[in-house]
Parts: sequence; structure tokens; C-alpha cells
Amino acid sequence: MTEHSLKPIRILIADDHPIVRDGLKRLLQLQDEFTVVGEAADGIEAVRRTEELKPDVLLLDLTMPRMDGLGVLKALAGAPWEPRCVLLTAAIEREETMQALRLGAHGIVLKESVTELLYRAIRAVMNGEFWVGHELIVDVVQTLRELDRAPRRTPTPASSLTPRERQIIGAIVEGATNKDIGKHFGLGEQTVKNHLSHIYDKLGVSSRLELALYAVHHRLHSDNTGGDRSTIEDTGKSRSKDRGAS
Repeated sequence: MTEHSLKPIRILIADDHPIVRDGLKRLLQLQDEFTVVGEAADGIEAVRRTEELKPDVLLLDLTMPRMDGLGVLKALAGAPWEPRCVLLTAAIEREETMQALRLGAHGIVLKESVTELLYRAIRAVMNGEFWVGHELIVDVVQTLRELDRAPRRTPTPASSLTPRERQIIGAIVEGATNKDIGKHFGLGEQTVKNHLSHIYDKLGVSSRLELALYAVHHRLHSDNTGGDRSTIEDTGKSRSKDRGAS
């Protein structure tokens, strides 16, 4: 089971291809920590089934008939039961990635990805993190940099951030987990969590995603990792290999 709960993670699969739904269901059922509670063949059914079944995670195809994945995200925004949504897609443009994240998607996984990546994405979003493949994170950052050309809101003063907090912000933008950050900077995971809590309070954000978007938009992340960024990336890769071997 995951750190989130001793109970299986309840998953709803929404995809208009029966073969895809059946394949995903079989893969997820190989893991005791996951249970598939239902399926939906189009966007409108996905919204209805989500309201009925109240899943923990909604695996949502980006392109579906009657209502696409982005439409489903809009329909579920602010609903009494809002699951953590992971978009599944064969391909996605930068602008769609940004729109999906801003509409409340917690993760984006390409359909060509290996099975273990999907498992890790589900675990990550259930632990309150956001999941975008490392390649897509680069695209998200680039898109936000392009948005700098447009008029910005007056930023919240960030002068109270400590050098360590700025380093941690840089690592978050690079997609590092708390464990990766702890190893890179020689900190315990609880210390990293404490730093993040202080950062959230200072900047008025409430999640890693909001922090990453804020940091890039206000250029708080540039050259603040306190060392070679590849070190953090290598730490994450090593962690992934360890999980795959377990």
C-alpha cells in the first residue's frame, strides 16, 4: 500500500477505447494497492461516474467523444468530490499541458510510457504531489517563461525567502521529490517538509504545483539549486531504479 492510506486506491478509468480500458484495468489489478471501481467511455459519463463512485483517482483520456478531458476537468472543478485527475494521452501540446494543470489535473502521463511510470504517477498524486514526465516539465517551464511577455500581476514580496528556501524552490521547479531534495542538500525529509510549509506561507501558495508555477513566473528558481542540477536529477533516477527493482 502507499503512504497515503492502508486502503487500496480507488481508480476510475475514462477512455473511449474498450481495449485501452481493459488493458489499463488488467495492469492496475496486478498491484494490490490499486482497485478499479468503474469505467467510462466518454467525458459526460466520466463526470457522472465520478459523482456516483467518488474515486480517489480518475485516469482520464485527453481526447474523448461528447466531452474531452479538459471539459471533464472544468466540469469537476469545485465539485463536492474532486478526485486527483491523471491525464492519459498519446501526445500533448505545451498549451494543453498548462491548461490541464491550471484546470486541476494532478498528473499527465503519455500512453507510450512504461507501466511502472503510471504506477509511480498514481502514487505521487495520492501523496499530494503533481506528476508530469520530466520531459514535459521542461515544456511547462518554457511556456511559463513565454508568459513573462504578457502583463503580470504584482508579485507577492519574496524578499523574506532564505537562501535555503530559494534552493528548495529551484529543486521543486526541476521536479525533485522531498527525498531527492533531502539527499542533495543533506537534509532530513521532515526538514524539507518544514521548509516547504514556510515557503507556502510566505508566498501564499498551497501545493508544489502552485509553487512551481509561481517560482517560474516570478523567476525565483533561476540558479538557486546551489550546485549541479544534474545531481538532483541523477538522485531521482537512482530512486526510480531502486523502486523498479523492489
